[in-house]
Amino acid sequence: MLLRHSARAALACLVLAGSAACAPASAEIASWYGPGFHGRLAADGSRFNQDALTAAHKTLRFGTRVRVTCLATGRSVVVRITDRGPFIAGRAIDLWRGAARAIGLSGVGRVHLAILG
Repeated sequence: MLLRHSARAALACLVLAGSAACAPASAEIASWYGPGFHGRLAADGSRFNQDALTAAHKTLRFGTRVRVTCLATGRSVVVRITDRGPFIAGRAIDLWRGAARAIGLSGVGRVHLAILG
């Protein structure tokens, strides 16, 4: 019975591939940036607004939405990828100041990332 239930769950995830319900979350290191970049162009061509709910990622497509949950506070925010980075080893995502404030991240912290699409 348990095996049949597991097989059904696996099949459901295959059918719903790419949905938030099946996208695995991962524990990563996040940081934030903002001052000094405000008003400049981001890698996707948009204007950098340090108070926006956007972020930089090395490989995700521009426009991808990612739910970022701060492990220290339990708060989460959905950001849109508009820039490239971070360029410091070990970091997975750079949040813009507005997104970092929304989840209570100051400096560098551990987060869960869930790709929403």
